[in-house]
Amino acid sequence: MILYEWPRAAAFGRVIPKNKIYEHAGANTALKELFVREVDQIVWSHKLAPETINLAATKSVAEVQIFRITARTAALDHEVLRAIDKAIPFPLIFEVVHGGRVRLAAAYKRPSEADSTRWVVGDYFLGDWLPEETQRTPLPVALNMGALYERLLELLVTGQTNRLVPGMAEAANLASAAEKPLSLEERIALAEAIKAQLREVERIKARLAREKQFNKRVAINAELRAAKQEFERLTAGTADAAVATYQEDDHG
Repeated sequence: MILYEWPRAAAFGRVIPKNKIYEHAGANTALKELFVREVDQIVWSHKLAPETINLAATKSVAEVQIFRITARTAALDHEVLRAIDKAIPFPLIFEVVHGGRVRLAAAYKRPSEADSTRWVVGDYFLGDWLPEETQRTPLPVALNMGALYERLLELLVTGQTNRLVPGMAEAANLASAAEKPLSLEERIALAEAIKAQLREVERIKARLAREKQFNKRVAINAELRAAKQEFERLTAGTADAAVATYQEDDHG
């Protein structure tokens, strides 16, 4: 995992009061309390836009905003990130800082097909924790803002998938080269499906561990076998699996 050297020309450096997030995100009492417990400061640190990094806007990505969150806890609740995403009408990349370490976080964010004034925000992908003094890498090469956003997200999607299933992302890349390249949406849909299926396997395992009756354990074991088979199908890393997952989740 790496950290990016955000261009100096894109520096924004504006501290965002929490009450502004509450106002634009329609925060309830529970969410406000979550911010108080877990967030120290929110800084709108950089604005990646045509006028700051000399890349053309696309229909879905006019700009990408970088938000730096100084967290009071290492386990920052994703509802905090979602509230900020809800308040800001642009794709966001987060840098979460805690205890001298920093990690990237982001969800795939796109305009709604039904209503272009609304945004659809997917699951969050997290990078590894790195020391704040880690040497940063220049932005990836891209032809426009949309392509840049995809390149920034791909790093997080691949990293998180590899943590869940070591080697799976490389297998998917090899399959893509042999067949057809996976789109970002397909890669994200596959990664989210793998994560959800792994949670399902663990949930069934926990039920099995609690159950004492033999006949119920037999039934739960059958559920577990089916869940594991589905997990294995998803982690086969083929382009066909990714396309099928994307179609089932978003177009079924």
